[in-house]
Amino acid sequence: MIKVSHLTKKIPGGPKILHDISFDVQHGEFVAVVGASGSGKTMLLKCLGLKERWTSGEYFVQGDDVLKQGWTGRRKIRREFAILEEKPALSPNKSALKNVLIGTQSQTPLWRMVTGMVRNDDYMGAMDTIEKVGLLEKAHQKADKLSGGERQRVAISRALVHGAKVLLADEPVSGLDPHAAEQILTDLKALCRKQRLIVVAVLHQSEWAERFADRILGLNEGRLVVDIRGRRLTHGEKLKLE
Repeated sequence: MIKVSHLTKKIPGGPKILHDISFDVQHGEFVAVVGASGSGKTMLLKCLGLKERWTSGEYFVQGDDVLKQGWTGRRKIRREFAILEEKPALSPNKSALKNVLIGTQSQTPLWRMVTGMVRNDDYMGAMDTIEKVGLLEKAHQKADKLSGGERQRVAISRALVHGAKVLLADEPVSGLDPHAAEQILTDLKALCRKQRLIVVAVLHQSEWAERFADRILGLNEGRLVVDIRGRRLTHGEKLKLE
């Protein structure tokens, strides 16, 4: 479980980006973060992934106060959290499978990044994960030949193979055609249901959030103005997000 209490983020010498935000997320929940451009959605994900320092607040993961644990807390976040970017950073000349196996710099020992060597058990685990997201037939295709949706699914597989329990997805379906977007969100929803993962996804279109998310968090100018579960946004709630 994740628990955020009174998260505030202020740019040194500048404005507050996030104001006193509190919420919790349970295992198996798909949480969508919505709001207008500049409302603080991406900054919230960066704070959850400890890519940005918190100005103030408390942050508990599985009951551990990770902000007070220093290096140990940061290590826990690096090990259990994965940030899925709008345009995943993959090695273009390596296959989908190799990208999944080798992982990102923070996930993988230097020797594996250099040599690309993997154990047979790792290979089979990666193939199983790739199959779960429907990319088995593209496993040996180079990343630069994959579509945007396929690259995003490679990034999801990579996160899972390297032990992620929480996926922080920043606009994972931006720029994708409706069919590819639906596939990605269906995959994320299934991971929540079947593997009890936590997914927190920034979604530009509230319609996607209403269709796939268990819970919707709405931001406006860095403030949490909407927090609903299991239903669509009302007209009044949509106005709060403008």
